[in-house]
Amino acid sequence: MRRAMTLIELTVVIVIILSLISILFVGSRAWKRGSDRAGCVLTLRNMQVATRSYQNLYGYNYGGHPYAEYGTQHITQHLWQKGYIEKSLFDQAVGLKSCPGGGNYTCAVPDVFPQPGHLFLECSLSGSDDHLPNSYSDW
Repeated sequence: MRRAMTLIELTVVIVIILSLISILFVGSRAWKRGSDRAGCVLTLRNMQVATRSYQNLYGYNYGGHPYAEYGTQHITQHLWQKGYIEKSLFDQAVGLKSCPGGGNYTCAVPDVFPQPGHLFLECSLSGSDDHLPNSYSDW
């Protein structure tokens, strides 16, 4: 006597496989969003730490302007020229590269050191995709 799968058994197996695949896609999408957020927060942190380090090392006050070096007072340009940040972070900070989630980084006043509690760089997705860190007061 030959034993084969019935149409109902085959349908159940296909439904189970499709359900597992859909769960995999939902999980991977959530992982990707979390990874994008982490990359964005890391970029914001690195830029903030570099800006504060530069400000403290050269004795600039909050709300102050840096001296004109390299033909500009643009803080990001100074950070890159003096080796505080790498080219990829510089490209993100000046808008040549986007956030890992697809947003754009902006700096409200690129030639003024931010007040305590304010970020030097902000992501355009900070309100919608939670690309803003929970706390950044100690950066």
